[in-house]
Amino acid sequence: MGRLRFPVRASIVATAGLTLLATGCTSTKSGGSGSEESGGQVAIGLVTKTNSNPFFVEMREAAKAQADKHGAKLIALAGKFDGDNQGQVDAINNLIAQNVRGILITPSNSSGVLGAIEAARDKGIMVIALDTATEPADAVDATFATDNKAAGVAQGTYVKASLEGRKPSVVLLDGTPGSTVDELRHNGFLEGFGLTEDSPEIKGTAVTNGDQTKAQTAMENLLQRNPGVNAVYTINEPAAAGAARALDGKNAGKKGVVIGSIDGSCTGVRNVRSGKFAATVMQFPQKMAEKGVDAVVEYAETGKKPSGFIDTGSQLITDDPAPGVPSKDTAWGLKNCWG
Repeated sequence: MGRLRFPVRASIVATAGLTLLATGCTSTKSGGSGSEESGGQVAIGLVTKTNSNPFFVEMREAAKAQADKHGAKLIALAGKFDGDNQGQVDAINNLIAQNVRGILITPSNSSGVLGAIEAARDKGIMVIALDTATEPADAVDATFATDNKAAGVAQGTYVKASLEGRKPSVVLLDGTPGSTVDELRHNGFLEGFGLTEDSPEIKGTAVTNGDQTKAQTAMENLLQRNPGVNAVYTINEPAAAGAARALDGKNAGKKGVVIGSIDGSCTGVRNVRSGKFAATVMQFPQKMAEKGVDAVVEYAETGKKPSGFIDTGSQLITDDPAPGVPSKDTAWGLKNCWG
């Protein structure tokens, strides 16, 4: 792909709940080329679920760096919290008004943003989902994401194997209802573990919104009702950290409560190394952001659009490998982690 060459470096506007933290973006008339009033500079919108989750911080920083390389301008917006659908709708409308050439979005609710996405595409703005697919998937031009079903399967397969024949007593710490990521990881875990929603081995579930404090409270409540829990599914590493804190160090790998997770942050990998988690499945948010920015720039240059689902990869990380479950150790993880 040829790069645009402009003398001006990219600027970034980051918001929490659409409150400006910095300035530097130039509004343009809706319906134009997205570059006419900014000296030819391509404007790219990024809408994440939150500004605080390290995963989305990494994604935003990678998108900015890639936009810099292309001489493009990144405008980064976010919801106030994971699940803030209206905040994301407002962000998309904000970006439409700024006449961006493309929007990259990690939808909090996979169907709740469809009207705003349709409005953007009707204006000729390319929309790409990052990390989280829309429902239906073809509501956007393409999706760059982890194969979350496969990541869930890897987590479930490993957690079951780590019980080494012990009778499973499982709790599920889910994320945010309405998100395809949550559904795919949850279902993948069950498949990898060999469970169904009605399996008696499942002793409880809780919605955590991927938040550590909520996960800790949920885990404490689940443990009061089911003190014999020995396996924990978590939607992400903050939820896993909450579960580990509730267990107060009693999750000594295969000898105690086996916590599996998904994310691949450097903090998460260190928690695996220290034994707080048994394993995590690493994702690559940098790849999602970089590929998304590249696609918008190519669209601005040539009109070419990507389509369908593009898997950005995943990798199980553990220092206690299980037979038949492919994994890398935490030394590898720390070289490839994010955040």
